[in-house]
Amino acid sequence: MLFDSSIRKELARSFGATLVVLVTVVMTMMLIRTLGQASRGNVNPSDVIMVMGFTVLGQLPTILGLSLFVSVVGSLSRMYRDSEMVIWFASGRGLVSFLPALLRFAWPVVAVIAVLATLVWPWSNQQVQQLRAQYSQRSDIDRIAPGEFQESSDGSRVFFIDKDTPGAQAASNVFIVTTQADSESVTSARSARLVVENGQRTVILSDGQRVETQTGTPGVKISEFKEYGLQLGTGGGSVEEDASARSQYTHALWSSAEPAYQAELGWRLGLPFAALNFVVLGLAVASVNPRAGSSSSLMIALFAFIVYYNLMTLGQSWVGAGRIGALSFLALLHGATLVCALGVLVARHNRWSVRSLWSNRRKKATP
Repeated sequence: MLFDSSIRKELARSFGATLVVLVTVVMTMMLIRTLGQASRGNVNPSDVIMVMGFTVLGQLPTILGLSLFVSVVGSLSRMYRDSEMVIWFASGRGLVSFLPALLRFAWPVVAVIAVLATLVWPWSNQQVQQLRAQYSQRSDIDRIAPGEFQESSDGSRVFFIDKDTPGAQAASNVFIVTTQADSESVTSARSARLVVENGQRTVILSDGQRVETQTGTPGVKISEFKEYGLQLGTGGGSVEEDASARSQYTHALWSSAEPAYQAELGWRLGLPFAALNFVVLGLAVASVNPRAGSSSSLMIALFAFIVYYNLMTLGQSWVGAGRIGALSFLALLHGATLVCALGVLVARHNRWSVRSLWSNRRKKATP
C-alpha cells in the first residue's frame, strides 16, 4: 500500500541516519570514559577497545529507543513542514491511521531492544567486570610499567622504573615506596633483575639505598646495600563472579525476590515498553505548525525522552529500596505514559482543545 510504504521508507531513512549519529556520539563518549579509567589503573590499556565495545553494546537498547523516537518525530515533522500531512488528511487519513503503519515499522526494533535488554545487557556487563577483575588481580610485577608510577595490588607499595630498561627481566633506576602500619621505607637501586626459584619470583636490587622511618619514633634509618632481595605479591587469584544485579541474567532476576534484582528486572522489562510508548508519543507530539520552527518538535521529543528515562531511573531506585514492586512500577509508569500519549493522540485526531471544549460547553449551557 502506498501509504504504508511511504511511511516506512521515510522512517527507515531517518532511523538509519539517527542511529549512526547516536552510536558515533556514544562510542566517542565511552572511549573518553574508558581511557580515563585506564589512566587511573582500573582497566588494562590493551583492553580499552574491548571494554568500550562491550559498554556500547550494553547501551544499545537506550540508543535504539532514542533513535526510534527521534525518527518518528523528525519524519512526521518534515511531513508537516512540506504539507504532506495535509495531503494525507485530505485523502481521508486521520492522525490515528498513522499509528498502525508506525507500529509495523517499529515492532522489529522493539524486539531487538527486548533481546538486547534481557540477554545482551547482562552478558556485556559480565565481560566488562571480568576484564576489570583480571586486570586488578594481576601480580605486582605485571603491574610495573617503565616510566610510570604503579601501585601494588594491596596498595602497600608504589613502584617506578626508568624507561630505558635492558629487557623484560631487568630494569634500571628502580624506586620503591613501601607503607606499613608502623613504618614507611623508600628503596632506590641502580638496577634490578628478576629471579624465579621454586615458582617464587624475587626481585634482586643492586647498588641501592634504603631509608626507613618508624611511625611515632624520631630518627631515620639509612642503609646501603650491594644486593637486596624483595619478594612481590603474585596476586592472580581466581576471578570471582560479579554478584551485582546488572550482570545477572534475566531468569535469575525473575526467580529472586531481592529488591535490587527486582529493580534491575523492572528496568530491563521497561525498555521495550518505553520504545512502544515512544512511537505513540512521537506521533502525538509531532509538530503541526510550520511557523513554530523546524527544531521545536525535536526539542520537545528530547525533553520527553530525558524526563521519561529519569523517571525510569527514579522508579528503579524506589524498587531497589522496597518502596514499590517491580510490576507495580511497570504498570504505573509505562501504563500511565501510554494512556496519556493515547489521550493526546485522540484529542489531536479529533481536533479537541481546551478552548473548543469550553466553547461547546457554554453553547450547551446557553438556553
